[in-house]
Amino acid sequence: MKVRQFVDSVKIFAAAGDGGDGCVHFRREKYIPYGGPDGGDGGLGGHVILQSSPEVDSLQSLYFSPHQRAEPGGPGRGNNKHGKNGADLKIPVPIGTEAWDEETQTLLGDLLEPGSELVVARGGRGGLGNPHWKTSVHQAPREFTPGIEGEIKTIRLELKISADFGLVGFPNSGKSSLISQLTHAHPKIGPYPFTTLNPIIGTLHFADYTKATIADIPGLIKGAYLGIGLGQRFLRHVERASALIYVIDMAGSEDRDPIEDYRTLRHELDQYRHELLLRPSVVVANKMDLPEAADNLAAFRKATRTKPLRVSALTGEGIEDLKEALRKQIRWET
Repeated sequence: MKVRQFVDSVKIFAAAGDGGDGCVHFRREKYIPYGGPDGGDGGLGGHVILQSSPEVDSLQSLYFSPHQRAEPGGPGRGNNKHGKNGADLKIPVPIGTEAWDEETQTLLGDLLEPGSELVVARGGRGGLGNPHWKTSVHQAPREFTPGIEGEIKTIRLELKISADFGLVGFPNSGKSSLISQLTHAHPKIGPYPFTTLNPIIGTLHFADYTKATIADIPGLIKGAYLGIGLGQRFLRHVERASALIYVIDMAGSEDRDPIEDYRTLRHELDQYRHELLLRPSVVVANKMDLPEAADNLAAFRKATRTKPLRVSALTGEGIEDLKEALRKQIRWET
Protein backbone atom coordinates (compact mmCIF):
# COMPACT_ATOMS: atom_id res chain seq x y z
CA MET A 1 0.00 0.00 0.00
CA LYS A 2 1.34 3.41 -0.93
CA VAL A 3 1.90 5.64 2.13
CA ARG A 4 0.79 9.23 1.66
CA GLN A 5 3.35 11.73 2.85
CA PHE A 6 2.57 15.20 4.19
CA VAL A 7 5.00 17.79 2.83
CA ASP A 8 4.69 21.44 3.87
CA SER A 9 7.99 22.86 2.58
CA VAL A 10 9.71 22.24 -0.72
CA LYS A 11 12.02 23.88 -3.26
CA ILE A 12 11.10 23.82 -6.91
CA PHE A 13 13.08 24.83 -9.98
CA ALA A 14 10.72 26.81 -12.19
CA ALA A 15 11.75 27.35 -15.81
CA ALA A 16 9.48 29.51 -17.93
CA GLY A 17 9.34 28.90 -21.67
CA ASP A 18 11.76 30.63 -24.03
CA GLY A 19 10.34 32.94 -26.66
CA GLY A 20 10.31 31.63 -30.23
CA ASP A 21 12.78 33.00 -32.78
CA GLY A 22 11.74 35.54 -35.38
CA CYS A 23 11.66 34.36 -38.99
CA VAL A 24 13.59 35.49 -42.06
CA HIS A 25 11.39 34.88 -45.11
CA PHE A 26 10.47 36.58 -48.37
CA ARG A 27 7.18 36.43 -50.18
CA ARG A 28 7.56 34.58 -53.46
CA GLU A 29 4.37 34.10 -55.41
CA LYS A 30 3.69 33.90 -59.12
CA TYR A 31 2.61 37.17 -60.70
CA ILE A 32 3.55 39.14 -57.54
CA PRO A 33 6.92 40.83 -58.10
CA TYR A 34 8.79 42.48 -55.28
CA GLY A 35 7.09 40.32 -52.66
CA GLY A 36 9.24 41.62 -49.89
CA PRO A 37 9.95 40.26 -46.42
CA ASP A 38 7.15 38.38 -44.63
CA GLY A 39 8.82 36.51 -41.77
CA GLY A 40 6.59 36.25 -38.71
CA ASP A 41 7.46 37.02 -35.08
CA GLY A 42 8.15 34.25 -32.59
CA GLY A 43 5.61 33.19 -30.01
CA LEU A 44 5.69 34.03 -26.31
CA GLY A 45 7.11 31.52 -23.86
CA GLY A 46 4.72 30.12 -21.27
CA HIS A 47 4.70 31.32 -17.65
CA VAL A 48 5.06 29.11 -14.59
CA ILE A 49 2.02 29.85 -12.42
CA LEU A 50 1.05 28.63 -8.96
CA GLN A 51 -2.68 28.11 -8.50
CA SER A 52 -4.24 27.44 -5.09
CA SER A 53 -6.66 24.54 -5.00
CA PRO A 54 -8.89 23.25 -2.16
CA GLU A 55 -8.34 19.75 -3.55
CA VAL A 56 -4.63 19.84 -2.68
CA ASP A 57 -3.51 19.68 0.96
CA SER A 58 0.20 18.88 0.65
CA LEU A 59 3.23 19.77 -1.44
CA GLN A 60 4.05 16.08 -1.86
CA SER A 61 3.81 15.98 -5.65
CA LEU A 62 6.31 18.82 -6.00
CA TYR A 63 8.66 17.14 -3.54
CA PHE A 64 9.00 14.24 -5.96
CA SER A 65 8.90 16.39 -9.12
CA PRO A 66 10.71 19.65 -8.28
CA HIS A 67 11.67 20.55 -11.87
CA GLN A 68 8.80 22.39 -13.52
CA ARG A 69 9.10 23.75 -17.06
CA ALA A 70 6.59 25.69 -19.15
CA GLU A 71 6.23 25.31 -22.91
CA PRO A 72 8.44 27.42 -25.18
CA GLY A 73 7.05 29.69 -27.87
CA GLY A 74 7.12 28.53 -31.48
CA PRO A 75 9.24 30.22 -34.16
CA GLY A 76 7.69 32.62 -36.62
CA ARG A 77 6.99 31.42 -40.16
CA GLY A 78 6.63 32.85 -43.63
CA ASN A 79 3.56 34.76 -44.79
CA ASN A 80 3.73 36.79 -41.56
CA LYS A 81 2.60 33.83 -39.48
CA HIS A 82 3.15 34.45 -35.78
CA GLY A 83 4.74 31.61 -33.83
CA LYS A 84 2.54 29.65 -31.43
CA ASN A 85 2.52 31.01 -27.87
CA GLY A 86 3.79 28.48 -25.33
CA ALA A 87 1.19 27.13 -22.91
CA ASP A 88 1.42 28.36 -19.32
CA LEU A 89 2.25 25.73 -16.72
CA LYS A 90 -0.24 25.96 -13.84
CA ILE A 91 0.85 24.12 -10.71
CA PRO A 92 -1.87 23.32 -8.13
CA VAL A 93 -0.78 24.03 -4.55
CA PRO A 94 -2.63 24.03 -1.21
CA ILE A 95 -4.44 27.13 -0.03
CA GLY A 96 -2.15 29.00 2.33
CA THR A 97 1.06 28.42 0.34
CA GLU A 98 3.75 31.10 0.41
CA ALA A 99 6.23 31.42 -2.48
CA TRP A 100 9.73 32.74 -1.78
CA ASP A 101 12.50 33.58 -4.24
CA GLU A 102 15.36 31.45 -2.90
CA GLU A 103 18.06 33.70 -4.38
CA THR A 104 16.79 37.04 -3.07
CA GLN A 105 14.89 35.67 -0.06
CA THR A 106 11.90 37.82 -0.96
CA LEU A 107 8.26 36.84 -0.64
CA LEU A 108 6.73 36.62 -4.10
CA GLY A 109 3.18 36.08 -2.91
CA ASP A 110 0.78 34.30 -0.61
CA LEU A 111 -2.06 32.17 -1.99
CA LEU A 112 -4.83 32.57 0.55
CA GLU A 113 -7.97 32.26 -1.57
CA PRO A 114 -9.18 29.26 -3.62
CA GLY A 115 -8.28 29.68 -7.28
CA SER A 116 -5.83 32.54 -6.74
CA GLU A 117 -2.81 32.56 -9.05
CA LEU A 118 0.78 33.75 -8.79
CA VAL A 119 3.28 33.96 -11.65
CA VAL A 120 6.66 32.81 -10.29
CA ALA A 121 8.59 32.66 -13.59
CA ARG A 122 7.73 34.70 -16.69
CA GLY A 123 8.06 33.40 -20.20
CA GLY A 124 10.36 35.10 -22.69
CA ARG A 125 9.16 37.38 -25.48
CA GLY A 126 9.23 36.15 -29.02
CA GLY A 127 11.84 37.40 -31.47
CA LEU A 128 11.09 39.75 -34.36
CA GLY A 129 10.78 38.68 -37.99
CA ASN A 130 12.61 40.41 -40.82
CA PRO A 131 9.75 42.76 -41.87
CA HIS A 132 10.63 44.96 -38.87
CA TRP A 133 13.86 45.99 -40.62
CA LYS A 134 12.34 46.92 -43.96
CA THR A 135 12.93 50.55 -45.00
CA SER A 136 12.85 52.50 -48.23
CA VAL A 137 16.53 51.82 -48.72
CA HIS A 138 16.61 48.35 -47.17
CA GLN A 139 14.03 46.37 -49.10
CA ALA A 140 15.35 42.85 -48.45
CA PRO A 141 16.36 42.69 -44.80
CA ARG A 142 17.74 39.47 -43.43
CA GLU A 143 17.87 40.62 -39.86
CA PHE A 144 15.82 38.97 -37.13
CA THR A 145 16.04 38.56 -33.37
CA PRO A 146 16.03 35.31 -31.43
CA GLY A 147 13.48 34.72 -28.72
CA ILE A 148 14.27 35.89 -25.19
CA GLU A 149 14.95 33.18 -22.66
CA GLY A 150 12.31 32.57 -20.02
CA GLU A 151 13.03 33.16 -16.35
CA ILE A 152 14.57 30.33 -14.37
CA LYS A 153 14.10 30.57 -10.61
CA THR A 154 14.49 28.47 -7.52
CA ILE A 155 11.30 28.90 -5.52
CA ARG A 156 10.78 27.85 -1.92
CA LEU A 157 7.19 26.95 -1.15
CA GLU A 158 5.96 26.92 2.44
CA LEU A 159 2.50 25.81 3.46
CA LYS A 160 0.88 27.54 6.44
CA ILE A 161 -2.46 26.02 7.31
CA SER A 162 -5.34 28.43 7.89
CA ALA A 163 -7.82 27.60 10.67
CA ASP A 164 -10.11 29.38 13.11
CA PHE A 165 -8.50 27.61 16.07
CA GLY A 166 -5.09 26.07 16.59
CA LEU A 167 -4.60 23.37 19.25
CA VAL A 168 -1.36 23.92 21.15
CA GLY A 169 0.02 21.52 23.71
CA PHE A 170 2.76 19.14 24.72
CA PRO A 171 2.96 15.62 23.32
CA ASN A 172 0.45 13.30 24.98
CA SER A 173 -1.64 16.19 26.30
CA GLY A 174 -4.63 14.73 24.48
CA LYS A 175 -4.96 17.11 21.52
CA SER A 176 -5.69 14.35 19.03
CA SER A 177 -8.38 12.86 21.27
CA LEU A 178 -9.86 16.31 21.77
CA ILE A 179 -10.11 17.17 18.07
CA SER A 180 -11.73 13.79 17.43
CA GLN A 181 -14.37 14.68 20.05
CA LEU A 182 -14.97 18.15 18.61
CA THR A 183 -14.93 17.31 14.90
CA HIS A 184 -15.15 14.43 12.46
CA ALA A 185 -11.37 14.33 12.09
CA HIS A 186 -9.75 10.96 12.78
CA PRO A 187 -6.12 11.58 13.76
CA LYS A 188 -3.84 8.81 14.92
CA ILE A 189 -4.14 8.40 18.71
CA GLY A 190 -1.55 6.52 20.77
CA PRO A 191 0.03 6.47 24.26
CA TYR A 192 3.41 7.77 23.08
CA PRO A 193 4.93 11.17 22.20
CA PHE A 194 4.58 12.73 18.75
CA THR A 195 1.63 10.58 17.72
CA THR A 196 0.61 13.48 15.47
CA LEU A 197 3.39 14.13 12.97
CA ASN A 198 1.35 16.27 10.57
CA PRO A 199 -1.17 19.06 11.14
CA ILE A 200 -4.73 17.73 11.16
CA ILE A 201 -7.70 19.90 10.16
CA GLY A 202 -11.20 19.23 11.47
CA THR A 203 -14.47 21.13 11.13
CA LEU A 204 -16.55 21.88 14.21
CA HIS A 205 -20.28 22.21 13.46
CA PHE A 206 -22.40 24.23 15.87
CA ALA A 207 -26.08 23.83 16.64
CA ASP A 208 -26.91 27.11 14.84
CA TYR A 209 -25.42 25.65 11.59
CA THR A 210 -22.30 27.79 11.74
CA LYS A 211 -18.94 26.08 11.72
CA ALA A 212 -15.26 26.60 12.53
CA THR A 213 -12.06 24.86 11.54
CA ILE A 214 -9.62 23.48 14.10
CA ALA A 215 -5.99 22.59 13.40
CA ASP A 216 -4.28 20.00 15.56
CA ILE A 217 -0.64 21.11 15.60
CA PRO A 218 1.92 18.39 16.44
CA GLY A 219 3.06 18.53 20.07
CA LEU A 220 5.62 21.14 21.06
CA ILE A 221 8.48 20.72 23.49
CA LYS A 222 10.81 23.10 25.27
CA GLY A 223 13.08 24.78 22.73
CA ALA A 224 10.67 24.27 19.82
CA TYR A 225 11.23 27.84 18.63
CA LEU A 226 14.91 26.91 18.18
CA GLY A 227 13.97 23.95 16.02
CA ILE A 228 14.12 21.27 18.73
CA GLY A 229 11.71 18.38 18.21
CA LEU A 230 9.26 19.18 15.42
CA GLY A 231 10.01 22.82 16.22
CA GLN A 232 9.63 25.65 13.77
CA ARG A 233 8.49 23.31 11.02
CA PHE A 234 5.06 23.17 12.65
CA LEU A 235 5.02 26.35 14.72
CA ARG A 236 4.37 28.24 11.51
CA HIS A 237 1.04 26.47 11.16
CA VAL A 238 -0.14 28.33 14.28
CA GLU A 239 0.49 31.70 12.63
CA ARG A 240 -2.80 31.80 10.74
CA ALA A 241 -5.04 30.50 13.51
CA SER A 242 -7.48 33.23 14.56
CA ALA A 243 -7.50 31.90 18.13
CA LEU A 244 -5.53 29.36 20.15
CA ILE A 245 -6.63 26.47 22.35
CA TYR A 246 -4.07 25.58 25.00
CA VAL A 247 -4.51 21.90 25.85
CA ILE A 248 -3.02 21.11 29.28
CA ASP A 249 -2.63 17.63 30.76
CA MET A 250 -4.09 18.62 34.12
CA ALA A 251 -3.48 15.17 35.59
CA GLY A 252 0.27 15.70 35.22
CA SER A 253 0.81 12.39 33.46
CA GLU A 254 4.40 11.23 33.01
CA ASP A 255 5.47 13.44 35.96
CA ARG A 256 4.56 16.61 34.10
CA ASP A 257 3.76 19.89 35.84
CA PRO A 258 0.64 21.53 34.28
CA ILE A 259 1.70 24.99 35.44
CA GLU A 260 5.16 24.65 33.95
CA ASP A 261 3.70 23.22 30.74
CA TYR A 262 1.41 26.21 30.27
CA ARG A 263 4.19 28.71 30.93
CA THR A 264 6.56 26.88 28.59
CA LEU A 265 3.99 26.85 25.79
CA ARG A 266 3.47 30.58 26.19
CA HIS A 267 7.23 31.14 26.20
CA GLU A 268 7.72 29.10 23.02
CA LEU A 269 5.03 31.05 21.19
CA ASP A 270 6.44 34.33 22.46
CA GLN A 271 9.94 33.51 21.25
CA TYR A 272 8.68 32.36 17.88
CA ARG A 273 6.34 35.29 17.31
CA HIS A 274 5.23 37.60 20.12
CA GLU A 275 1.99 38.50 18.37
CA LEU A 276 0.72 34.97 19.01
CA LEU A 277 0.36 35.75 22.72
CA LEU A 278 -2.09 38.50 21.85
CA ARG A 279 -4.45 36.11 20.02
CA PRO A 280 -7.76 35.23 21.67
CA SER A 281 -7.33 31.95 23.53
CA VAL A 282 -9.09 29.24 25.52
CA VAL A 283 -7.33 27.12 28.12
CA VAL A 284 -8.51 23.51 28.31
CA ALA A 285 -7.83 21.42 31.40
CA ASN A 286 -7.79 17.94 29.87
CA LYS A 287 -7.79 14.50 31.51
CA MET A 288 -10.11 15.62 34.29
CA ASP A 289 -11.29 12.00 34.61
CA LEU A 290 -8.03 11.17 36.41
CA PRO A 291 -7.93 11.62 40.22
CA GLU A 292 -4.85 13.89 40.31
CA ALA A 293 -6.44 16.46 38.02
CA ALA A 294 -8.74 18.12 40.57
CA ASP A 295 -5.95 19.18 42.96
CA ASN A 296 -3.73 20.26 40.09
CA LEU A 297 -6.53 22.38 38.63
CA ALA A 298 -6.92 24.43 41.83
CA ALA A 299 -3.18 25.14 41.93
CA PHE A 300 -3.15 25.90 38.19
CA ARG A 301 -5.91 28.50 38.48
CA LYS A 302 -4.13 30.26 41.31
CA ALA A 303 -0.71 30.28 39.63
CA THR A 304 -1.79 31.27 36.11
CA ARG A 305 -4.85 33.36 36.94
CA THR A 306 -6.78 31.66 34.17
CA LYS A 307 -10.14 29.89 34.12
CA PRO A 308 -9.55 26.60 32.30
CA LEU A 309 -12.48 24.61 30.98
CA ARG A 310 -12.74 21.16 32.57
CA VAL A 311 -12.64 18.52 29.88
CA SER A 312 -12.01 14.82 29.47
CA ALA A 313 -11.38 13.95 25.85
CA LEU A 314 -11.57 10.30 26.85
CA THR A 315 -15.04 10.34 28.45
CA GLY A 316 -16.53 13.38 26.69
CA GLU A 317 -16.91 15.36 29.92
CA GLY A 318 -17.10 19.11 29.26
CA ILE A 319 -17.06 18.82 25.47
CA GLU A 320 -20.39 20.61 25.01
CA ASP A 321 -19.27 23.46 27.29
CA LEU A 322 -16.06 23.76 25.27
CA LYS A 323 -18.02 23.90 22.01
CA GLU A 324 -20.14 26.74 23.38
CA ALA A 325 -17.04 28.63 24.52
CA LEU A 326 -15.51 28.27 21.07
CA ARG A 327 -18.71 29.43 19.40
CA LYS A 328 -18.65 32.62 21.49
CA GLN A 329 -14.97 33.12 20.70
CA ILE A 330 -15.46 33.23 16.96
CA ARG A 331 -16.16 36.64 15.45
CA TRP A 332 -18.56 35.75 12.72
CA GLU A 333 -18.53 37.90 9.64
CA THR A 334 -21.77 39.69 8.88
